[in-house]
Amino acid sequence: MVLVIGVQLGTAQSDVEEIDFIQSIMGAEKKQIMSQFVDLQGPTADAFWKLYDEYEVERKSLGKERIALIKQYAEEYAGITPEQTDALMSKAIKLRDSNDKLVDTYYKKIKKVAGSKAAALFHQLESYIQAALRTELFNNIPLIGELDN
Repeated sequence: MVLVIGVQLGTAQSDVEEIDFIQSIMGAEKKQIMSQFVDLQGPTADAFWKLYDEYEVERKSLGKERIALIKQYAEEYAGITPEQTDALMSKAIKLRDSNDKLVDTYYKKIKKVAGSKAAALFHQLESYIQAALRTELFNNIPLIGELDN
């Protein structure tokens, strides 16, 4: 749902502002959810949340790339060529892999400072949230050629 909103934005400047706004709301909601499951105290909690905030900065950057890719897909959809399709898919695969690697990297970092349980909860919740967002996205973006009929 959030990613689909990015496709419908107007000018480049308002795109950035709108995306930042949406990501800040989503990030705050995610942090609240995470805090309900990850119950840490003292320095361990501080270390966890510091890493979580670092992760969110990197995740949001990848999210902006994903939104730009979706916007490109929407702009090219009507007359998309095989070459454009291949280029879009290459970018999509790279973004997916980068996102998965990011979660895995932060799992390891969090495990070092907050233990296996907190790291596993982080990984599980991030995976769940991302799967839900991907599902929403896939439900709202047409397949290549779907609208040609």
